[in-house]
Amino acid sequence: MKYLPLNAGIFIQNRKRFVERMDKNAIAIFNSNDELPYNGDAVHRFKQNADLVWLTGIEQEDTMLILFPDNPDPKYREVLVLVRPNELKEKWDGHRLRVKEATAISGITTIVWLDVLDGVLQPWIHLADLIYLNTNENDRKANLVPVRDYRYAEMMRSRYPLHQYKRSAVILKDLRAVKTVLEVEVIQKAIDITEVAFRRLLGFIKPGVMEYEIEAEIVHSFLSQRATGEAYSSIIASGDRARTLHYVENNRECKDGDMVLMDFGAGYGNYCADLTRTVPVNGKFTKRQKIVYNACLHLHHFAASILKPGISIVDYTDKVGAEATSIFQKIGLLKKSDIKNEDPDNRAYRKYLYHGISHHLGIDVHDLGTRTAPIKAGMVFTIEPGIYIEEEQMGVRIENNFWITKNGNKDLMKNIPITVDEIESLMKKR
Repeated sequence: MKYLPLNAGIFIQNRKRFVERMDKNAIAIFNSNDELPYNGDAVHRFKQNADLVWLTGIEQEDTMLILFPDNPDPKYREVLVLVRPNELKEKWDGHRLRVKEATAISGITTIVWLDVLDGVLQPWIHLADLIYLNTNENDRKANLVPVRDYRYAEMMRSRYPLHQYKRSAVILKDLRAVKTVLEVEVIQKAIDITEVAFRRLLGFIKPGVMEYEIEAEIVHSFLSQRATGEAYSSIIASGDRARTLHYVENNRECKDGDMVLMDFGAGYGNYCADLTRTVPVNGKFTKRQKIVYNACLHLHHFAASILKPGISIVDYTDKVGAEATSIFQKIGLLKKSDIKNEDPDNRAYRKYLYHGISHHLGIDVHDLGTRTAPIKAGMVFTIEPGIYIEEEQMGVRIENNFWITKNGNKDLMKNIPITVDEIESLMKKR
């Protein structure tokens, strides 16, 4: 790993929170992700299962976690399972974790090697009444590949058909949505790295630069600061391409008079930052660009003023939509007749703002959490309104990350330039 060691207390706390939600005399089993084939004899860079990382901090492949808080032998109430270090494999693929190293990362003192797991796991299963198994229950998932979690669940049900089974994902969806102070500290580190990269870009962007050159500056800045890399594929969209929400080609020239929308964030310690800024390529907003940008910034501030405990994302989005309707009328995008005749299921403002305003943020960029239940203190959200105008070949989005507090929220990106004056002033110094 490139990042500095994290506080093992993060994962100790997370396991404690999960165990407190388990039924009596139950065992919970978590698996790492598969190593996925690429082409030829190559595999994709390994990405650990987010739930396993959240519970252990271990990024190594072929890892398992077993939680059995009612095990009669206290030594085996939490067990980390690792692949046994192999001299030949290490010559090819590099160092594998030793016991002390794994304990330092995870805070787990009992380590069992994968090649002897069957002999010890079966007696524990026989002692348990209920088995928690894990699956991906992110509402936005679109993966039909039978990954390890699903294969393992099928195997366990076949091998132990008379046990009761429950979904650990139900617990994790609640727990992962509410971040501990230690988790937010890591998110803040990812954000601070992202801020440095953005300030670097304000001195780099000018007419004639290519979108991929901006992307390269981002990656360079991230890696030079010990980030793992990008938390997601950077969106560098100049001109009309800014209206494409997940534009990742990043292959066009940034032209004088256009704006460039940049949606990017660093990944650090498996936690994510998620920033969007839209800046003028030549360093100076036109009159119309400034009007649209400030309208978007107004929506951003309005959303921040109502994102607090007690409101649901659904209700919050409706309120931001009502404000957007008013603002879009003021800047000439909507007429009174558009609003009067709008379809309640497809409101008029949606022509210019066709995505959600916020999503949970954490180990996953689109992290686990509910949209319908009331927001709780401790959750971390993006706030990212946008205005996309096909007739003007223009797209603006502004995004910061917020930590929900007892009575409101805290802007974790408050130090990152966001106003027209701040952006123009810093770009003028190029």
